[in-house]
Amino acid sequence: MFAAFALVLGLVSLSRAGAFPVCEKLVGLKDGLAPADVNGTWAFIAASYRDRFAMNTLKQRASITGFFSDNNGTWTYTHANRYGDHCQYGSYGFTFDGSRVSFDASIQYTFTGAFLYTTCPDCLVMKWMINDQLNEMYLLSRRRSLTQSELEEFKAQVQCFQMIPPVTMSPSKPLCPEKPGN
Repeated sequence: MFAAFALVLGLVSLSRAGAFPVCEKLVGLKDGLAPADVNGTWAFIAASYRDRFAMNTLKQRASITGFFSDNNGTWTYTHANRYGDHCQYGSYGFTFDGSRVSFDASIQYTFTGAFLYTTCPDCLVMKWMINDQLNEMYLLSRRRSLTQSELEEFKAQVQCFQMIPPVTMSPSKPLCPEKPGN
């Protein structure tokens, strides 16, 4: 009995040790990210929140679109959440510092983000933090659907941060236009 317990304990230790180098890479910042790489329209492919209530509200959205725009060094991020036939917009100014961003949300807490490592060639993986606590993670792409391995990589990143398994958005749902009424 003791030998079986020792074997199981050893295998668990090895599997965790083997996962650590993978997580170390997956939680790292994206190297070589230039502002031009971020500028433009992005479809949200999958997302994970720290809070279960927030995850339930995420499931109510048909699609989410992100728009990053640079106006001579003044950055704006606009997100458009589609609920059925209606789009809800929010916009923030932010500063871009390599793979890190700081939002000017004009609120009582600090709102920061970072772009993480990904092997997906036209994707962004973002983590958003409120008061230095990781609250949200997003997988964005220029495409509407990704390969299974690209989705699995994001799921592994979410798991490395010990967050709730991600919700995947439907690629068949329409995205919102950049500006209301367009």
